[in-house]
Amino acid sequence: MFLKNKASGDLAHVEALLELVDPHEETVTVRYQAGEEVGDPVREQKSALVFPSGETLPRCWIDPHYRVSFS
Repeated sequence: MFLKNKASGDLAHVEALLELVDPHEETVTVRYQAGEEVGDPVREQKSALVFPSGETLPRCWIDPHYRVSFS
């Protein structure tokens, strides 16, 4: 799956989808794309990534307490 870095706009290929959808993981392993070249794997904060359309990641992927309501 490809995501985009919010700050730079660079595309990043997510190496392990289970890391991405696990709300207890704050980082995910990605490889940045530069044309046909694939970068080395790096850990990136989920908060720095969005979908290529610019849409944010679902809350259930980043917040382990997304179902808890304190009201």
